[in-house]
Amino acid sequence: MAQRKRQLVAGELTEAALRLLARKGFDAVTIDEIVATAGVSRRTFFRYFASKEDVVVQFLAEMGDGIRAELAGRPAAESPAEALRHAVRVPLDACADHSDRALGVVQLILRTPALRARFLERQAEWRDGLTAELASRLGLDAETDLYPRLAAGMAVSTFDTVLHRWSESGGEISPAALIEQAFTLLAPSLDAPVRQTAHDAESGR
Repeated sequence: MAQRKRQLVAGELTEAALRLLARKGFDAVTIDEIVATAGVSRRTFFRYFASKEDVVVQFLAEMGDGIRAELAGRPAAESPAEALRHAVRVPLDACADHSDRALGVVQLILRTPALRARFLERQAEWRDGLTAELASRLGLDAETDLYPRLAAGMAVSTFDTVLHRWSESGGEISPAALIEQAFTLLAPSLDAPVRQTAHDAESGR
């Protein structure tokens, strides 16, 4: 019960902060405004977050967690390109489903240098997580084999590119459509090493 209450309070704070930040801009919003909107005290805010920036960082962390969790849950027989396409689509579909709020938050992150820097830091962490997941999935060594890190980097770069295009279009372009276009281009490169490995195994090489 206590844990559920904490999650509800954290959710209300996050929602209030992101809504204000997206509408007014990062520098214009104060913590007092956030707590007033959420109906909690400053002390409660600092129980969950160290700063306004931390609210956004948590939002980004959840996006990355969603990508890795989806990749881990994809069928083992699925090609890397297909598995990564589904994984990357999870947070993008969530953004599209809540575009009235998500678009403003994404634009805030991309247009605020400090937040953009934190976003890039998070993307590096996502790449590490996806590298480990792909290596495990394909029976490769994440430290010595080039493929897992290269493929993870392609997926994260695609995510970043799609977010930029969606933001620049003002939400007019569908993230899902952009993802499909991107992975149509990337699939031959992502799947070629796997097909070659399977061919070599069948040939007894």
